[in-house]
Amino acid sequence: MDREYIKKVVRNILIKKQIEDSGIYYVPVAISNRHVHLSREDLEKLFGQGYELTRERDITQPGQFACRERVSLSGPKGRIDNVRVLGPTRKETQVEISMTDSYTLGVKPVLRMSGDIEATPGIKIIGPKGEIDIPKGLIVSARHLHLSDDEAELYGLESGDVVMIRKDGPRSIVLGNVVVRTGKGHSLEAHIDTDEGNAAGIVNGEMLIMEKY
Repeated sequence: MDREYIKKVVRNILIKKQIEDSGIYYVPVAISNRHVHLSREDLEKLFGQGYELTRERDITQPGQFACRERVSLSGPKGRIDNVRVLGPTRKETQVEISMTDSYTLGVKPVLRMSGDIEATPGIKIIGPKGEIDIPKGLIVSARHLHLSDDEAELYGLESGDVVMIRKDGPRSIVLGNVVVRTGKGHSLEAHIDTDEGNAAGIVNGEMLIMEKY
C-alpha cells in the first residue's frame, strides 16, 4: 500500500478524533512567498529551448514542487531578484507577489484566487537566457484553504465555502474571507502571504483555529 496514502489515512483519523474531543477545527498554515508559475512556452524563452524544471523539493499540495530555478521581476520602480519558480509548468504564466512587493516594483496587482488571471496586469520576467513581458498574470493571491475530498468531509466544508482562521496570543488576528478549495489535487493547508504572516508573527506549519461564518 502507498506510504503517503497510509500517512493521509492516519492523519485523518487523528483530525477526526481531535475535532470530536475538542470541538475545535485546527488547520496548518503555509506562508506563501513571492513565486512564479511558468507556461512551457515562457519557460523556454527564459531558460532555453527544451529546458526542464529541476525539482528541489515537493510541497504540500499534490504534484507540485519547488524548483531550483529563479527569475527576476522588473517593474516601473524597481526589481526583485531570486524569485522562485514552482512546478510543474502551467497552461498560462502567473506571478504571485505581496502588496509590499508591489510597492517595490511600482505595480498595481489585483487580489485574485490562483488561476484567475483575466483582466490582471502584466510584469517583466527576466531569466538567464531571455526575458518576457507577460500581458497578464500578476496577482496578490487571495487567502485560501486547501482540503482533499476526505478532509473536506471531516471539516464539513465544500469547495467555494468561505471561512475564517484565527491566531490567539499577543498579536492575535482573525483572517476572514478564506476561500475553500477541495479535490484530489488538494491537501489540508491554509495559504496566506508574507504580509499576512508577518502581521501576526505566524510561522510555517503553525496550527490556527478555523471557524465557519
